[in-house]
Amino acid sequence: MDYQQQVSYHSLRDKVVVVTGGAAGIGEELVKSFVNQGATVAFLDIDSQAGEALANQLDCLFLACDVKNIAQLQSCFDDINKRYGAVDVLINNAGSDDHHALQDLTQAYFDDRIQTNLRHYLFAIQSVMAGMAAKGGGSIINLGSINWMRGKPGRVCYSLSKAAIHGLTRTLAQELGDKGIRVNSLVPGAIRTAKQEAMWAKLNPQAVDEFLNQQALKIRLDPTHCARLALFLASDESCGCTGQDFIVDAGLSLN
Repeated sequence: MDYQQQVSYHSLRDKVVVVTGGAAGIGEELVKSFVNQGATVAFLDIDSQAGEALANQLDCLFLACDVKNIAQLQSCFDDINKRYGAVDVLINNAGSDDHHALQDLTQAYFDDRIQTNLRHYLFAIQSVMAGMAAKGGGSIINLGSINWMRGKPGRVCYSLSKAAIHGLTRTLAQELGDKGIRVNSLVPGAIRTAKQEAMWAKLNPQAVDEFLNQQALKIRLDPTHCARLALFLASDESCGCTGQDFIVDAGLSLN
């Protein structure tokens, strides 16, 4: 049976949910999952073609947005607030895990990676926190990565950004907690997406077997494994959880 028919989170029905980077990969599965729970879903993505196709398929709102453009990002949240009212659940998901060599790193590339993977998280949260507080609370879920925990080479900018999300989550959980706003991070491991498949096929065709050998659980993880946890963290069932990293990696980070 499909996981979306197995569990129904009644507290998510009619909640206003926003997902950044929602047109593909983990983000796409998040959008589908919250729509299936009866939430009012809006998602942002730079890929207009994929975003519009998904929105038409699911009958939800898509807004084209380059999250590196903070003014555009804030305008999208203003639009969502006018259409649906204050946001109940924010999932900061947009990002890119491009690999790079340390010796080739430039200031421009560094700035671009921080803008892509970190900066917009904070400004998205800033855009929803007043509305959440007025409603008496809300749930913010920041997508992290086990990359920074494992210290793997070839992606220092990505790991730096994801490590910062850990600190961002803990700090804002303290700062926003008295307003009833919960802030947690969802930390994926080796998740099977079309982008990841293409990247690893190019960089290291044996990577899939290597991941499985290092994982405690010998299963291929896909976006549904992240979506299951996101539904829980967004729902009232996790009302006592804040400031935590919730890892979905089949035990890969144990090594």
